[in-house]
Amino acid sequence: MFTLKTLLKTIESPSVAVRAAAQARIDSLAKPLGSLGKLEDIAAQVAAISGTVTPAPRKKCTVVMAADHGIVAEGIACAPQQVTAIQTINMLKNLTGICALSAANGADMRVVNIGMKPEVSHPGLIQRRIRPGTANFAQEPAMERHEAEQAILVGVEMVKNLVSEGYNLIGTGEMGIGNTSCSSAIYMAFTGASADDAVGKGGGITDEALVLKKQVISAALAKHQPNPHDPLDVLAKVGGLEVAGMAGCFLGAAYYKVPVVIDGFISAAAALVAYRLNPLVREYMIPSHLSLEPGYAHIMRELNVEPVLHLGMRLGEGTGCPMAFAIVDAALSMLNTMATFDEAMINRDYLVDIRP
Repeated sequence: MFTLKTLLKTIESPSVAVRAAAQARIDSLAKPLGSLGKLEDIAAQVAAISGTVTPAPRKKCTVVMAADHGIVAEGIACAPQQVTAIQTINMLKNLTGICALSAANGADMRVVNIGMKPEVSHPGLIQRRIRPGTANFAQEPAMERHEAEQAILVGVEMVKNLVSEGYNLIGTGEMGIGNTSCSSAIYMAFTGASADDAVGKGGGITDEALVLKKQVISAALAKHQPNPHDPLDVLAKVGGLEVAGMAGCFLGAAYYKVPVVIDGFISAAAALVAYRLNPLVREYMIPSHLSLEPGYAHIMRELNVEPVLHLGMRLGEGTGCPMAFAIVDAALSMLNTMATFDEAMINRDYLVDIRP
């Protein structure tokens, strides 16, 4: 397996020429210019990533990374830590939100144990545990630097394997009680944002617990002083194993030239890590929904991307991904099956381009 350093050096931008050709075809379709909005942007993006103006239908899979967090010892999580393992197994029993939404949108799932605290086994669980959960980053660094890099490479490996199985649209999901805390810390470490901008109630905590959560995360950042110019240092000091694994999925998608969907806040934090490791990765990302967690909108601005769905969602698990998969399918159907003005025998001399 190649090293992270090698991978980062070999990621390329999607094809500019194919994107231009795809946009020209989109503009030739029998409709007012720009009238299908973001569907047009997504179609051109996926065409450029795929290297063809007529991309193949999508075979879709969300990778769900599961891990535990030592920070829950500070009393700032929404649920007991054992819920991580319980819900991870429930995913494999087809009982959770990501299962229901994946089934509704013709998508598959892979569930990876990248760092749960207990020993957990199930025939469908992919075992890639780096360590039994992170340390409590309020007291000590979350993990070793080499563990953060190893977790990233697990994500890259997952994408490699999926691409070899014919998957060409990847989603990023997670399961880990306490992971909104590390995600907020990651965003704050990279940007210097305040806890008020970055920290929310996650799956659901009291107002009093939210005050404590902000204090704990701010104190941890002051204690560890993660280097904002060194993403591995940020991950090692205040990150999560599943966040590192998802960051690897974003990097792997860019390396293997497949589009990759951002889910909610934790997934967005992973996308930000990947972007800070190599900014070209952003060109492969498709944000799904506007998470209600306060830091999410700020990360979208950092990445200069915009979610396609506003559904008031905040579950996590990767649930936004299958919803966005359906949007990508619609965009490619437009690109591949709509008639052009010439094919529809319509003179387009009357068109006025009112796009901004």
